[in-house]
Amino acid sequence: MDRQLKPNPPKRKTSMLSYWTLRYFLILCIGFTLIAAGALYWIRSTSIEKSMKTAELLGLEIAEKVTGPGNRLLIPPDIDMLVDKRIKLFNTDNYFCIMVLDNNHHLMYSRPKMTQDDVRYHLSDDLNAPRNKNYAGVTVNITDSNETLGKVWVMQSKKSLTFSTETFVIVVLLLAALILCGWFTIYWLSRKLSKPIRQVAHAAEQIRIGNYEVNLDIDTKEQEMNELVSSFRDMSIRLKQLEEWRALSLAGVTHELKTPVTSIKGLVMAVRDDIVSPQEGKEFLDIALKESQRMERMVADLLDYNAMSAGSVAVRHERIDLHLLVREIIYQWRITCEDKMPEIELEASTGTQYAIGDALRVQQIIVNLLNNGLQAMSDEQTPAFRIRLQAEGEHLSIDVRDYGTGIAPEDQPKIFERFYRGELKKRRTRGLGLGLTYSRLLAEAQDGELFLASSSPEGSIFTLRLPLWTPPDQHKREQTYRSPVNA
Repeated sequence: MDRQLKPNPPKRKTSMLSYWTLRYFLILCIGFTLIAAGALYWIRSTSIEKSMKTAELLGLEIAEKVTGPGNRLLIPPDIDMLVDKRIKLFNTDNYFCIMVLDNNHHLMYSRPKMTQDDVRYHLSDDLNAPRNKNYAGVTVNITDSNETLGKVWVMQSKKSLTFSTETFVIVVLLLAALILCGWFTIYWLSRKLSKPIRQVAHAAEQIRIGNYEVNLDIDTKEQEMNELVSSFRDMSIRLKQLEEWRALSLAGVTHELKTPVTSIKGLVMAVRDDIVSPQEGKEFLDIALKESQRMERMVADLLDYNAMSAGSVAVRHERIDLHLLVREIIYQWRITCEDKMPEIELEASTGTQYAIGDALRVQQIIVNLLNNGLQAMSDEQTPAFRIRLQAEGEHLSIDVRDYGTGIAPEDQPKIFERFYRGELKKRRTRGLGLGLTYSRLLAEAQDGELFLASSSPEGSIFTLRLPLWTPPDQHKREQTYRSPVNA
């Protein structure tokens, strides 16, 4: 029977302050330790070299003092006093050893006192080097009239030659001070850097749980950190607005879809229960049919918008005769609105005007603009529109002007947002507020744009701008526009 493997527990996370300060502290310790080791080695080498030169000078002075008449070695009685003065002058310690030997290697003088056997203990068998590797020494020949009378050995402990205890303590204290200063600097910088990041992380956690009331009162001297905090603050404000708008939009969509359903249900139940007369029942069914058609249009708008947002709506890029297309759109639309008898004036230059786009999608945009303009007119007005085609550089523009009541200034920046409907439009017509949003998406999909050019109580002007078609090479000639009705 296979045992079930337990999942590995998640690794414990550490704070940014602890993570970086600990690692920087270890790096500082390693780095300064290597520097201190190199410094101590340099001090040791320099100290040995200096001490050996000092010992050689002492040996030369002793060699001059022990030279007597007749080419003989003569140990003066004040040699101990001389050695004491020199030891005090050279600031040496007790690990200092001096031996005066004649040519037969007999001990003539030593400091400290020692016997002939001790000479063999301190020197090698050939008497040319210290026996103990922990000692360093120099030898000076005693000469008189170019005749060698003997040798002066000056030896000292290598340990005492390297550095004193005071030197070691000073180096350790300096090393500790540098490490602490470096660590404190890094700790202070890391703390200063991590503080705004912690606040931003806390604010992000608050947004994650749905609290958009975050307070990021941070002002740092670092440009990048200020940009991060400012961007996050703007993002939180925008998310709050989007969340409020989402809730409001969902409520509005739910209300707009629920209203015709409730109306249809009530009308059908009245007919079914014979509450109304047969003539009134027929009228009720007509009303229910109109309500179902309105709801069908709202659902179709919602589906079209979702499909366009998901990128599943195909948009063609072909050459279209814009003048001919707009005339056909006007003709077809006036037939569907025959009961209101709208008047439409088309202003365009003579000749063909070719643009690059999708004829069917252009028709959807213009029809939506005309329907919106029709809804914006009061009941006392005669529906009238003016459509103008003009070339603007590398684009062709279609200006659709209505003579309705206009759009309120506070509503103009929001009319292209999804599910947005002005107060006046909410009272007059029912819808989801997706028409202009979907139309702008269609325009952008054709490499064009749709925007509100102007609006006032005398009417509004919307502009659809499409890329201008330029004649290609013969082998790249594109298909001329064909009517979407006949296509």
